[in-house]
Amino acid sequence: MTQPSGVEKLVIIGSGPASWTCAIYAARANLNPVVYEGALTEENRLRGTLPLGQLNLTTEVENFPGFPEGILGPELMMRSKLQAERFGTRVITEDIEDVDFAQRPFTLKDSAGNTIKAHAVVIATGASANYLGLESENKYKNFGVSACAVCDGALPRFRNQPLVVVGGGDSAAEEASYLTKFASKVYLVHRRDKLRASPIMAERVLANAKVEPVWNSAVEEVLGEEEKGVTGVRIKHLLENKMRTIDATGMFAAIGHTPNTKFLRGQLQTDDKGFVVLQDPARTTTSVEGVFAAGDVADPLYKQAITAAGMGCKAALDAERWLAAKGIH
Repeated sequence: MTQPSGVEKLVIIGSGPASWTCAIYAARANLNPVVYEGALTEENRLRGTLPLGQLNLTTEVENFPGFPEGILGPELMMRSKLQAERFGTRVITEDIEDVDFAQRPFTLKDSAGNTIKAHAVVIATGASANYLGLESENKYKNFGVSACAVCDGALPRFRNQPLVVVGGGDSAAEEASYLTKFASKVYLVHRRDKLRASPIMAERVLANAKVEPVWNSAVEEVLGEEEKGVTGVRIKHLLENKMRTIDATGMFAAIGHTPNTKFLRGQLQTDDKGFVVLQDPARTTTSVEGVFAAGDVADPLYKQAITAAGMGCKAALDAERWLAAKGIH
């Protein structure tokens, strides 16, 4: 089969570890991939979906193999992008705003008004962490405010210090339990008087001597200083309408993630939270043949840079093999 003129073999949508790893593998397989890394807009900045993904918003990354001294998140992503470009990946700094997966080749429309056709597509748009929406919270992001205990919990500023976790589901219970490895104390702030987490998770976290639940309460303000970052949080008791301050060097928002799948408009199977459902858990295939998904957009469980990168590799290999089977080289 001869590739029709003007049809890309592979388009990758996204700009994090999954996207760049996929691009590296795809480019080395001579698929000449195109990466839509996202547009430089205020909306994307507020959502945390600017080019280079969520890692571009972090500081030190200590758990990515190959960097024993750690590496800054933006540097890791820029290196990954440069590596993809080295092998011929073409990068477009726009969002994909609309897709048509009902016809082949697939049709995609970007934020500049351009239309692109592709035989295969990899969705690697990630998932945005949900935050409380406080101005003070946004001010101290990456200076004590985080949404990932596994990513940041071992950093020096959190070790042997009191920390606050906000949330009441399994994610909050897991984050709080994990942080007890490093923190002197973990305050678990929840709006109700009982966790929504599964019974086994709730029992485990509440049985930990380092965890103190703060029931029927909500964070009103994140407190901090310019140089020190977070120094505490102001809590409001929702029933008694009383305020208290908890001294802490960090606050972890554990109220879930929202996968960046709105632009798909329901054309791929997703779960009840919007994460793309993989048809074979060992692969990256979606409900539409020729469309693959990698990284946090299809991973409600791990949400790590290294697992996203691994999925990006798998997506490139899956796409290459699928294209070869279709006679598209």
